[in-house]
Amino acid sequence: MSTAPTLSRSVLLRVYLRSLFLQASWNPKGMQNLGLAYSVYPALEQLYPDKKALEAAVQRHLTFFNTHPYVAAAIVGGVLFHEQRIARDEESPDKVVAFKAALMGPLAALGDGFFWLSLKPAVGAICAALVPALQAWAAVLFLFLYNLVHLTLRARLYWMGLTLGDRLVEAIARANLPTRGARLRSVAAACAGGLVAWLAVDLGRTAGGDHAPWLVSGCLALGVVSYILVQQRVPNYVVLYLAAGLACAAGAFL
Repeated sequence: MSTAPTLSRSVLLRVYLRSLFLQASWNPKGMQNLGLAYSVYPALEQLYPDKKALEAAVQRHLTFFNTHPYVAAAIVGGVLFHEQRIARDEESPDKVVAFKAALMGPLAALGDGFFWLSLKPAVGAICAALVPALQAWAAVLFLFLYNLVHLTLRARLYWMGLTLGDRLVEAIARANLPTRGARLRSVAAACAGGLVAWLAVDLGRTAGGDHAPWLVSGCLALGVVSYILVQQRVPNYVVLYLAAGLACAAGAFL
C-alpha cells in the first residue's frame, strides 16, 4: 500500500468551484466529460505527482459522462473519494469508472424531477404571487431564493460524495427528494391559485362593480375544477395552461 498526498482544503474548494462550470464545454461524444475532467484536475494533479499516472487518471474521466448539472456535485465528490483510494493502492481504477456509470443516470432523473419540475416552478410561483407587492423586485427574490437552495444542496451533495463514497446512494435515498418535490409542486399550485384570485379581484375593480361578483365566483369555481383535475392526475402544466387561457379569455371579454 502506497502513501498518497492528502487533498488540501484549497484543492477541495477549487474542485467544487470548477464543478459549477461543468456545462461550459459539451461535445457529442463525451457530453459533459470535459467539464468533469476540468473539475477534478486540481485534485488529480495533487494525488498523482508522476506524469504518466496523472495522464492515466485524466483519461479515466474523459469517457462518456452526462447527468444533471446540480447533482453532478455528488459524483464529483465521489470521484475524489475513489481517486484517493486508488492513489493509495486500496482499490483498482475501474471502481471509479463503475461509480460514475452507475450513478449518472439515476441522479439525472432525480435532479430533473426535483430542480426543474419542482423547485423552479415553486419558487417562480411564490415570486409571481408576490409581484403585486414587490413589483420588479420579485425577479430578484426569485434569483436569491432559487440559488440559495440550489447552491446549498449542491455543496451538501459534494460533501456527501467526498465523505461517503458508495454510501452516497443511501444518504440520497434518506433525503427523499421525490416527496419534497411533490410538496414543492403543491406550494406552486397554491401560489398560482392565490395569484389568480388576486387578478380576479383586481379585474373586478377595474371592470366595475357589476363584474366583481361574477369574477370572484368564476375564480372560486376555477380553483375547485383545478383541484379536481390535479387529483385526477392531470399534469400540473396542463391545469396551469387551462387556467391561464381562461383568465386571458375573461380579460378579453371584459
